[in-house]
Amino acid sequence: MTGALDIPPPARPYVEALGLDRAVEFLLEFGGATFGLPADPKGGSEFARFLGLDQTRALVRQLRARTDHGYVRVPTVKPFLANYLAGKGLTQGQIARRLHVTDYAVRGWVKAPSNQLSLL
Repeated sequence: MTGALDIPPPARPYVEALGLDRAVEFLLEFGGATFGLPADPKGGSEFARFLGLDQTRALVRQLRARTDHGYVRVPTVKPFLANYLAGKGLTQGQIARRLHVTDYAVRGWVKAPSNQLSLL
């Protein structure tokens, strides 16, 4: 992986609220889960225990600004996570196990830049 990591739109509020590394930890832990967005989080949820109250409030603010539903499903964004983990030096096999996917899927997501010239 070279250059800047492209953060997909579903992951952006998490990165904006938590920073890249902490957002990735959160997405790896809770991707696919649904949780409510209280106006004033008190810290009793599993998410708050994981993040701490300050980061939970920051994340809830980001997410409440983007939805009217009062709840959110945490995105899985596996291609993004695969590229992040590859950038941290994990092998494709390690990434596959971490994301519960095949190494074939990881190879498709984590592609080396092409050296082939365009014909058109």
